[in-house]
Amino acid sequence: MNSHIGPPRVTALEAKSLAQWIAFSPFIFQATVVMRDRGLLASVDAAGEAGIDAELLATQTGLSRYGVGVLLDFSVDIGLIDQVGDRYTLAKTGYFILNDEMTKVNMDFTRDVCYEALASLDDSLSDGKPRGLVALGDWENLYDGLTSLPGPASESWFRFDHFYSDRVFEEFLTIVFSSEVNEILDVGGNTGRWAKKCFAHDPNVKVTIMDLSQQLEVAAKDIKAAGYSERFNSYAFDVLRDDGAYYKGADVIWMSQFLDCFSEQEILKILSHAVEVMNQDTVLYIIELFWDRQKYDAARFSLNATSLYFTCVANGKSRMYHSETLRALIDQSGLVVEQDTDD
Repeated sequence: MNSHIGPPRVTALEAKSLAQWIAFSPFIFQATVVMRDRGLLASVDAAGEAGIDAELLATQTGLSRYGVGVLLDFSVDIGLIDQVGDRYTLAKTGYFILNDEMTKVNMDFTRDVCYEALASLDDSLSDGKPRGLVALGDWENLYDGLTSLPGPASESWFRFDHFYSDRVFEEFLTIVFSSEVNEILDVGGNTGRWAKKCFAHDPNVKVTIMDLSQQLEVAAKDIKAAGYSERFNSYAFDVLRDDGAYYKGADVIWMSQFLDCFSEQEILKILSHAVEVMNQDTVLYIIELFWDRQKYDAARFSLNATSLYFTCVANGKSRMYHSETLRALIDQSGLVVEQDTDD
């Protein structure tokens, strides 16, 4: 695996060209979003191999001939579309922008949650605070305001969160329930999607979600609507509190893409408190995405970019971690790793 995106060796001219892509990257992003959302990519795609001209595109999309012209010229340069004569066809990159669900989720998250906030990255790094969060609301961290995010930001945040978390649920149901499970403690259970999967899988299992009170309200509502209230328990608790204790009694503790929301010191604290309510038979599952263990460079790139979301939007101090960093914290907490599996 390469240590960076792109070829391992580039000429000076290629490096200078890449530098211009970086310099104009906001233009690339915004033009691509408009091409997608105003229907230009869809119209070009529908035209097939025969292609479509600018005049017809303007008619179909309702944009002016000028507007279509500047977008088409730039879209050819950035590889969204191809041009032969006066006709345009969809390029491979344009196809994925238009049709790939992961790309749609990532673009909407960037636009609706992160774009404006990223202008405060420097201040966030200097202060150790998510200074860009003010673009979304007046909270100390994103999680305090998660249930109050403005419409587009809320929709895009939850789609982003669910896209990456839901993908592992089916596989882990088999693993978690390979032996008898009476109760699961879901730490940071969010909207209760994992809990509902567990309820549907096992008619006897109970699930307790330990989370902030405002998140539990949303989870309880969704779980009740699904008909599982009798086996659901909520436990309002801030895992960073020094007083109080974690919920005790579950034979399985579940932390799915939860620890990356905290600094290294906070992760050690969370794991150490979890140890306090475990016995020798308790199993703790930690599901995380590690940038150093990705098969594809694009995945590594995306995870390291997501770290900057934590810096300037979420909390100012967490990130997507290297696997060895988390492994060291697990060891320090007194836990013993029995199985370490890559998807």
